[in-house]
Amino acid sequence: MKIKDIELKHISIPLTKTFKTALRTVDSAENTVVMVHTDDGRTGFGEAPPTKAITGEDNESIRKTIKEFITPALIGQEVTDMDAVQEKLHGCIEGNNSAKAAVDMALYDLFTQEKGISLCEYLGGYRDKVETDITISINEPDEMAADAAAAVKQGFSALKLKVGIDSEKDIQRVRAIREAVGKDMKIRLDANQGWEVDEAIRTILKMEELGFDIELVEQPVKARDFEGMKKVKDSVNTVIMADESCFTPEDARRLLEMNAADVLNIKLMKCGGIYNALKIIEIAEEFGVECMLGCMVESKISLTAAAHLAAAKKTITRVDLDAAILLKEDPVIGGFHKDIPWFSVDKTPGLGITGVNGLQDI
Repeated sequence: MKIKDIELKHISIPLTKTFKTALRTVDSAENTVVMVHTDDGRTGFGEAPPTKAITGEDNESIRKTIKEFITPALIGQEVTDMDAVQEKLHGCIEGNNSAKAAVDMALYDLFTQEKGISLCEYLGGYRDKVETDITISINEPDEMAADAAAAVKQGFSALKLKVGIDSEKDIQRVRAIREAVGKDMKIRLDANQGWEVDEAIRTILKMEELGFDIELVEQPVKARDFEGMKKVKDSVNTVIMADESCFTPEDARRLLEMNAADVLNIKLMKCGGIYNALKIIEIAEEFGVECMLGCMVESKISLTAAAHLAAAKKTITRVDLDAAILLKEDPVIGGFHKDIPWFSVDKTPGLGITGVNGLQDI
């Protein structure tokens, strides 16, 4: 089963509500869809969102990378020789991890189609469903509290609150949400690098003093400030999770060797796909550390790949794949099954995706 062609399309899906973080504001998913075609007539699906504020990539760079570097390196390669084809994929250009991730998941889709098993089964098959949290965009406290209360009514048991723009107001935001949802709801905070180190420590300690019962705080300080991450972790009782600090397996090992994070957030778009995500999981297991499987503003194409990985691995104990719930439409035929807040995967070979409606030529 050799790679014959890599086809690129554009997909546009509006969000139900504007998505706001300390780093960016998004109104729709404007993503690149990848279809890897083989000489035996199979197609593997992948996807990459433009997340320039985090990965440094936009659609233009994603498409240029795939067309000019990845495609020439992979045409004619044997998909079932996964290590060799991945070496070609990751060796053809430095960085550009979202572009690589889109092709990587299409390769795994093809590989497991040919094996006649689902991706989840191939990766370990620990469970067949995962429970996602829901992200509450950063807004005024009353609006966030209303959004949180609506999420409770939908059946979610965990909320991820976007904070990091104004630490004093962040305390007001969390207070309003805790009062709105009660004491049993899990609350996770994501500062998206928005606080300075001392500000993060001061803010988290204040929330601990006020009894807000925060499950974890994600990426409180700048991505490359590993020493700052460690200082925050050492100064508070709340669990600290690395997100933007953890792109590569090398990042994961450094963070854990420094004892700078309690939990790692793996995103396929950060690490370059499933192949490298598995390496990060192995490192986390070595250190006895749990992982979250997260996402960008993605459609069900790449979220299905993430759901299969999350379901397959015991080490992934938290899931943040709510982009599928934030989208107004689902143009993907097949993929995971959604029963809010649960995503389940079946034993259909590969990702189980057979097509995508509304694809646009590039």
